[in-house]
Amino acid sequence: MMDVPSANQSQIPYPHWVGQNGWSSATPPGPLCDPLPGVQHLSLGSAQYRRPCYDRLRASDPGCLGTLLANHADHSVQHINLNAPAPSVAPGKDIPPCSLPLTNKWTQTCNSQQLSPHVPHSPYQAIAPPFQPPYMHQSSLNEAQSLHQKHLSVSPPSFGQCANQNPQCPRQPEFDRASMESAISAGYVHNHASPTSPVQQQPQWTLPPNSRGIVREFVSTAATQDRNVTPQSPSSESRYGLDPELLPSAVKVIAEDQAEWEGKVFVSEPFSRLPPLATTSCMIEDRGNTSPLAIRSTSYCVPCESQTALLSRLPLGALVTPLAKQSAGEKPLPLCPEAECVVGCGGCGASMCPAMGWQDCGQRFYCPFCGKLSEVPWQHYQPTNGVEGVRLDKDKRPELSLGSYEILNTLKGEPAALLLAIDVSASALRVGHLEFVTQQIHTLLCSLNREACDTLSSIRVGLMTYDRRIHLYDLSPALSQPHMLVITESEDLQLPVREGLLVSLKDCIDSIDSVLQLIPQFSAECDDLSGVPVELPIKAGLAVLQALSCPGKLLVFHTASLIETGHTNSSSGFFGSNKPKSIFQPSEPAVSLAKECVSQGCSVHLFVLSQQDVGGAWPGHVPYLSGGALHTYSHLQGELDRERFIIDLRKTIDTDTGYKAELRIFVSKDLRVSGCYGLFVPGPSPARVALATLDKWTTLAVELAHTRALDETRGVAIQTVLSYNTQTGDRRTRVHTLTLRCSRQLQDAFRRYQAQTLLSFYCKKMYCTVLERPLQELREELQTEITEALMSYRKHCCSATVSAGQLVLPQYLRALPVYINSLRKSEVLLPGLRSSVHQRLQQHCQVLSMDTYSTATHFYPLLLPLPLSAESSALLKPENALRCSAASLEPKALYLIHAPLTLLLWVGSQVPASTLVELFNTTCFTSLPSGETKMPVLENPLSINVRSFINTLNSQAPCARKLWVVKQGDACEEALQRLLVEDKSPNGGASYADFLYHLHVNSVRLLQ
Repeated sequence: MMDVPSANQSQIPYPHWVGQNGWSSATPPGPLCDPLPGVQHLSLGSAQYRRPCYDRLRASDPGCLGTLLANHADHSVQHINLNAPAPSVAPGKDIPPCSLPLTNKWTQTCNSQQLSPHVPHSPYQAIAPPFQPPYMHQSSLNEAQSLHQKHLSVSPPSFGQCANQNPQCPRQPEFDRASMESAISAGYVHNHASPTSPVQQQPQWTLPPNSRGIVREFVSTAATQDRNVTPQSPSSESRYGLDPELLPSAVKVIAEDQAEWEGKVFVSEPFSRLPPLATTSCMIEDRGNTSPLAIRSTSYCVPCESQTALLSRLPLGALVTPLAKQSAGEKPLPLCPEAECVVGCGGCGASMCPAMGWQDCGQRFYCPFCGKLSEVPWQHYQPTNGVEGVRLDKDKRPELSLGSYEILNTLKGEPAALLLAIDVSASALRVGHLEFVTQQIHTLLCSLNREACDTLSSIRVGLMTYDRRIHLYDLSPALSQPHMLVITESEDLQLPVREGLLVSLKDCIDSIDSVLQLIPQFSAECDDLSGVPVELPIKAGLAVLQALSCPGKLLVFHTASLIETGHTNSSSGFFGSNKPKSIFQPSEPAVSLAKECVSQGCSVHLFVLSQQDVGGAWPGHVPYLSGGALHTYSHLQGELDRERFIIDLRKTIDTDTGYKAELRIFVSKDLRVSGCYGLFVPGPSPARVALATLDKWTTLAVELAHTRALDETRGVAIQTVLSYNTQTGDRRTRVHTLTLRCSRQLQDAFRRYQAQTLLSFYCKKMYCTVLERPLQELREELQTEITEALMSYRKHCCSATVSAGQLVLPQYLRALPVYINSLRKSEVLLPGLRSSVHQRLQQHCQVLSMDTYSTATHFYPLLLPLPLSAESSALLKPENALRCSAASLEPKALYLIHAPLTLLLWVGSQVPASTLVELFNTTCFTSLPSGETKMPVLENPLSINVRSFINTLNSQAPCARKLWVVKQGDACEEALQRLLVEDKSPNGGASYADFLYHLHVNSVRLLQ
């Protein structure tokens, strides 16, 4: 739509949304008008209306501030002012974040044009600037400028006209001229009208009459506080003249939330208010409701009726992180022996929680998940007290008073094992990195053996090597030296022995040491020119774990060429096709192998050590579907690759993991689980998910739907019950319960949505749906869904006096448009020209496994200014992040771009030489190396602080990251452009300003 040009812009497909995928069954009344053409349709109208191409860093013209909004609790109504010019505002000042102002230049240009008499006046004509494709010849620029000065009477297309001027394209209903001119007024609307009743007139804050001078004075004062205004980049400019600096800011929303909760404690209790954002560090106290780190609802007020929920056009669901790690300083989850816990519901199997209602003096309890009454066993009986029927022992039992607790089951399983599989094929022996790999494995195992207090010190370890055969090693302590067992039949693996294949680390450390020392001295016994199937060591390791009936982690160190198996396709055109199966679909053998890993509780961690483009033979499906990961390196020849390998290896071993897990999801009896999205093998029921392993980052998105109307007095309860094995073999059940309020008012639900939660939910749902549907169709549906949501809020939750020129956003969804636009133009949904197939597949799986915090940071990276001297080290805080736009970059500064998968350091061309010396030990900007690098270890305060800050950020990432140094004007600056999500993407994705304008125009059109 906005990103991929079509043959006919008026023929936009809007298929019926499939119910099983969770999309609303409602369809828009007609195709939405898309004023943003595709990548190749860069011109709007004739050449005389094309905007000249300016330099990359151009000084901003005095902007036209739409309207300054008062500091009010509900930032819902925002404004577009088309006629009132005002001076530009310095970025970063306290400006209301949701104005849609026009730059003064485009306003004057549009007002000076002589419109054709046969073309009615429309907002598109009023604000659309002449547009110039990049890299236009200078003569064409001069011609366009001269034609501009002549005021030719040829108008740009109106809203109803498509970019290709197709006469068949339906015309957009025109805006009222008076309504557009009245956009100088501003309003924050508070509406409590029923969605089915007429919208009531609500009080609204407006500027006093003739207050333009006050606005100008305020803006001028703000601008004088920072005279070093960074010029904006053409990639961040709006094609409709909007000032990107005055659009709703995700950075400001995050900073406001952090300031609100800094030093405070969020008390999580039933029917509590909105929790802090996922990016906010805050202490959480459990008083009957689980922590938002474990369950985060898309809306903390659920509509009572399904019709009201459909009217919002926003999803109803929750994000579940069962093994979420608690914040520092919080109490650990209580562990209750199974025999001492009050038994849960005997009808549906839900666990005991504060949402249960007690009756008959405590003899029975009501289950909100199935609506049945259950008898209390005599050994767990306690009388109730008071009108509410609270048990006397409530405060003494975690299952009655807390939203999260753990049960220690009487049934005990086998301890988890660590199985190592090393490639010893001819390729591995030829490249010569086996000595480094075996040395690092030995160092790690020795360190685990020395940590006597650590649970990993008693872990059972197994070792195998492979080429086209499997070499198992008997590590029994009774043997004088380990024995090698060779298996030549790879189709039907039969283990010759079982004892000695997995031995306690403290009993076999010497045997493993002797084998690891011999591996680099192996000689190639067979040719591997045709490659080695990576499924071979996975099947062998799985057979070992199955024979000994234990879960574990399988680490495969692979070097040989990968053999393509199953259905794959490496063609870039495959992403835009209409085939029912996309390239993201794993092959049937991979799914079958992953199911075996899930049933056994085996996670596969694949370390690909060769320099090869995996392409169609991408081996990551089984690792990611089993809870593992794929790590790739470049022959481990460089120091940087070796450091990443060491970090990844250590994190793989140290991460707390749950094995052979089963997640059951219970919701109130008037709701049902309609879908579950995440990185797992789908089962027959979305309310029951089987996982081979999971850790503190593993997050699933659960979608809910109404079965009947909800009881507003009871609220809604969501419970997740995770049964899993620990490293030592203990079987535990972790219970999280979240209780939410209900309302019959649509605006109550809208005002309790959070943008970051919706982003994570949409991401998981969309990334799972790419297995079945074309990417372009998904992007269009996501855009339509958000457009209809804004329309619904505007129609049912705002005052009737809101004009067509006013942008309307719920308070906590101000950052949603920039998040959704970043999701739409991500590498998975909008493939770039220089991204290989396996890079897209890798990112698809990595993002699917992220929690809410990591997802929000991935789609809106933190742009952090670095200090230029040791005295300014106070800038090293995530709270000081800037907007992800080229306009935020100054040539005299350094910036660190932090995302879960990327760490990038941008160096301006005018950075002082003293700073370069202290950080990089060089005085010349041109001699500074760019690309993947490592910060030099220099003994000065600035270097120490910056390196410590980088190490802190790396410790929070799920995997080791490369540090990229990008110099201003360097060829590798495209890597930075992909992270500046507010600007136009190098692969053609629209800028944030254009996308927000597009949402606003179409949401207003739907009302007409």
